[in-house]
This record gives sequence, structure tokens and C-alpha cells, in this order.
Amino acid sequence: MDIVIIIILIVAAIVLFLVEVFLIPGISLAGIAAVAALVYANYYAFAYMGSTAGFITLIVSVAACVGSVILFMRSKMLDKISLKQNIDSKVDKEVEQSIRVGEKGVTTTRLALIGYAEIGGKFVEVKSTDGFLDEKTPVVVSRIADGMILVEEDK
Repeated sequence: MDIVIIIILIVAAIVLFLVEVFLIPGISLAGIAAVAALVYANYYAFAYMGSTAGFITLIVSVAACVGSVILFMRSKMLDKISLKQNIDSKVDKEVEQSIRVGEKGVTTTRLALIGYAEIGGKFVEVKSTDGFLDEKTPVVVSRIADGMILVEEDK
């Protein structure tokens, strides 16, 4: 019965470890549970079955974790779950390209550095160079850099 408990803990740890490494990025509950299952399996073997069984369990659990990662990486399972589609769409920048430096407009939202303004009858995303601007504040386009329209208050 002790060997069955240890085997179940090691198998659960390997499954959770593979989920952690390949499916869930970062440190998550699966990784913590995998470490806890491995630690408890080894503790259980040392405490209830003796040091020889404990060392065998330790070697088997390390080999099983390393072997499962290698086998999983070599299998075609990664190809089945990987993303194969390329994203070829682009953001429509036609409106932003039609706006020129010096054009005047009015903010349609509060510019907490970035917001929306109506310039030349077109609603565009703008960035304030004067800090925070309230809604319905007259603005003028001061420059356009890297597709971002920079505005300042029209005084």
C-alpha cells in the first residue's frame, strides 16, 4: 500500500509539473502542488519505508521528472497544442496619417496623458504634452511621433 501511495504522488507530481512547464506560464498552483507532491512522496518513503526506499524514491522521482520533460518535448504533443496561425492584420492608421501638425481640435475625453480628441472631424487617440486636459478643451497638434499624435492646449 505504501508503494501505491508513493507511485500515485509521483505520477500526480509529474502531470502537474508538465502542466506548469508547458501550459501555465509562471509559478502557479500546479507548480506548487507538483513540488509538494514530490516532497511528500520522498518524505513518506524515508519516514515509513526506510532510508534505502527513500533514496530509491528520490532517484526515481528526479529521473521521472527529467525523463517526462524530455519525452514530452520530443513527442508530437507540443505540435498539437502549439499555435500555428500567423497574425497578419494591422491597425488602421489611415485616420492618423491624414492629420497634420498645426491642426486644431477639441478633446472628447479627459486626457490623462492619453485620450481621444476630435481633430478635423475625425475622432483619434492623442497624447497630451501639457499634462492632464479636461474634456472639451481646445487642442492643437504639436507633433506626430511613431504614429502617436501629440497635442497641447490651444491658447
